Amino acid sequence: MTARVIETDVCIIGSGITAAMVAWKLAATRRADIVVLEAGDEAPPVGDLHALRARFLAYGESPWPRDHLDGTEVDGIQSRSMQVGGLAMHWGGVTPRFSPEDFRVRSVYGVGADWALTYDELDPFYQEAEEYMGIAGEQGPAALDPRGKPFPLPALPLTYNLTMLKEWVAGAGIPMWSQPSAKLSVTRAGRGACCRNDTCSPICPVGAKYNPDMTWQALRRGPRVRLLPRMLVRRLVPRAGSEVIESAEVLQRDRPAEPLTVRARTFVVAAGYAWSPYLLLMSTTTSYPNGLANSSGLVGKYMCGHRNVQAYIELPLELYPGINEQHSLVTKAFMRPEPSTSGRYLRHDLRVWESSVGREPRLRSDSGELLLGSALLADWRSRVAKGTARVRAYYDVLPARESEITLDSARKTSWGTPLPAVVMRDSSDSRALRGYQEDEITKLFERLARAGNGKILRRTVDEFQDHPAGGCRMGTDPPSSVVDSFGRTHDHENLFVVGAPTMPTAGCANGTLTFCALSLRSAQKIGEGFPAS
Repeated sequence: MTARVIETDVCIIGSGITAAMVAWKLAATRRADIVVLEAGDEAPPVGDLHALRARFLAYGESPWPRDHLDGTEVDGIQSRSMQVGGLAMHWGGVTPRFSPEDFRVRSVYGVGADWALTYDELDPFYQEAEEYMGIAGEQGPAALDPRGKPFPLPALPLTYNLTMLKEWVAGAGIPMWSQPSAKLSVTRAGRGACCRNDTCSPICPVGAKYNPDMTWQALRRGPRVRLLPRMLVRRLVPRAGSEVIESAEVLQRDRPAEPLTVRARTFVVAAGYAWSPYLLLMSTTTSYPNGLANSSGLVGKYMCGHRNVQAYIELPLELYPGINEQHSLVTKAFMRPEPSTSGRYLRHDLRVWESSVGREPRLRSDSGELLLGSALLADWRSRVAKGTARVRAYYDVLPARESEITLDSARKTSWGTPLPAVVMRDSSDSRALRGYQEDEITKLFERLARAGNGKILRRTVDEFQDHPAGGCRMGTDPPSSVVDSFGRTHDHENLFVVGAPTMPTAGCANGTLTFCALSLRSAQKIGEGFPAS
């Protein structure tokens, strides 16, 4: 059967938040036709969000039906979301910037790897992402929280509970402020202001939280962007005898027997930290037996993230949880430490939330006695006279080369190709430091508890690494990296990888805003090859 062919200027693979940033900026600034290929289904229409949220609250149903592609269950992957808009359709909207030290941990602390760009170089793209998405934020102390311009929107207001908790941590000598978030604090451009529905992570029913489908809805009304869902890119194909990528071979899920080829001047891989390196590894040819962009052997290597240490602290404060439990206080006081005289590396963020842990009604006392009627109420009233704070720190984990995505020959997709397998491994430095780092964070939690005359109810450490990234790390030296600081692959002039996969390290804070800023910087470089609009 003759393959159907689509010709375009730019082909973007994936439709998540980084793909949305690239498509938006190119469409706004350049005269280039753009085709976006998404393996998953369409996102639900905006008019359905209220009903989907209601069913989530009533029955625990996923508010994002059809957000998974059967046959793509991957060992080690944190989220299987695959739909128009990607994982950021149900993100929490938390948008801290990294600190300047994140970009030069080797230079400052003698561990890990420096990035191929600096914080100052990324600052204007951080700002651009914040202005586009509508970030509400409070400026922290300049020494801790540097930025070139103010936040575009006022901070989300602190609840009574967070105001009380802010006073508590100030008593321990820790400055904290309102967590920046991609949630409007004022109405803007048809999006409602945050009204504290408190279901931010799964679904926002009023459009206060930025979702990538907002971008796609706007772009699809214009002439430049075609977004094609249910299109699974099987491999990228270089031109014979050339390093230039010529086409993408696509499986049309609705017409699997009909081949589709997409040809473009520029290809942008924006399929996220797992599927972007996977696609490069799958794109083998006789000239590239180890996959594309892989002359360094580092595609899929140096997967990175950060680990979570969390505690619940009981305090002699009368709090009233439930108004906006997803909002928090944040500080960067521990993200910017001076190098330790002991030589032991520790950087982490710190966030504080209100919590209802230990404050819920219960049917049995600590001794196991059954509580009914007035006894139940008396027990409940005695316990709600105190409050609970949730405290959490993400600490920086340095990745090993063997922290990787590989092709799993034992497990196949529904189309007969190997699935990826993800294994996260700490570097030898991080393995040696882990006990010290988690003990030091626990000591900080204990200091906070003492400052408030409270006590730690429980403490946990997650084994998984959150906000994963890497697999196509950036660098100035082609033998030790996959892409340059703009995401252009060293091996193929017209092939870019954007966002999370390009990061050498994952820092110690939610990386989504950094993924977006990197993608906007990549889009600016990609746009240089096309006329200005």
